[in-house]
Amino acid sequence: MPTQRSLSGSWTEARLNVLDPIWAVLKKDLRIMVRYPLNTIMSIVEPLMWLTPVYFLGQAFSSNAGPVGFAATTGSSRFMSFVLLGTITQLFISAAFWGMGWSLRNDMTAGTLEANWLTPTSRLVLLFGKSVSSLLRTSFNLVIILFLGRWLFGLEISAPFWQATVFLFPMLVGLYGFGFAYAGIVLLLKDANVLTDISNFLLSTLTGSTFPVKVLPAPLLFLSLILPMTYGLDAIRAVLLKIPPLVDLRWEFAILCVFAVLFIWLGKSIFRRVDDHVRRTGTISMY
Repeated sequence: MPTQRSLSGSWTEARLNVLDPIWAVLKKDLRIMVRYPLNTIMSIVEPLMWLTPVYFLGQAFSSNAGPVGFAATTGSSRFMSFVLLGTITQLFISAAFWGMGWSLRNDMTAGTLEANWLTPTSRLVLLFGKSVSSLLRTSFNLVIILFLGRWLFGLEISAPFWQATVFLFPMLVGLYGFGFAYAGIVLLLKDANVLTDISNFLLSTLTGSTFPVKVLPAPLLFLSLILPMTYGLDAIRAVLLKIPPLVDLRWEFAILCVFAVLFIWLGKSIFRRVDDHVRRTGTISMY
């Protein structure tokens, strides 16, 4: 049976090796947010700017009876609610790319990556701190965007939002596991700006963030149905808008759980391999 002293020592070690570094990353990112408030404001305004033409496009293709074609395809006439819920996935996909991989790029640009990597703290712990910071920032933006979306675009849902978290949580775990792998790619390529833009756009498009994936051509629909994020977004919409899902919700939940476990393992493995490679070759300081 562990003694009180051993438990105290284990807690102290966990705090020093895990909790304190994560808290340090959070404080650093919070300080940056405070010193550059315009960036924070734009992270909220920019999604609403992109949603505005979508709103007017939906209005242009609607008749007096509403968006009849859209309702026939999805089972719901709430077009902007459908799109706003798609914004959830788009924001978190962007956070997985930009929040984690791009944060390493910023450290390279600032010349602080090498100093951070020389600390005795695990690199995965530092990266996890960035993922926590990115998740909190995105969640904060999401709450404001959904609030403003209800006011500006008439967001209507048929169930409390918390009911969708059972699908949102494993999807987020898998996405941030993917973020670990992407951070490794950034370490290897040094400059992944174009790759980030293209990958972010393709994933957001193939998951159907602004349209039902059923309308995609067969080859693109096949790619869409391979992506676990498609089922996560579909399940969230099915729960909150009461529309028929692509497959049974139990299957979608199982797919998301497998996705979460697989991508956390795969992301950590890829990042560790790349980290070992750049340390052996001495290229971590090359920019």
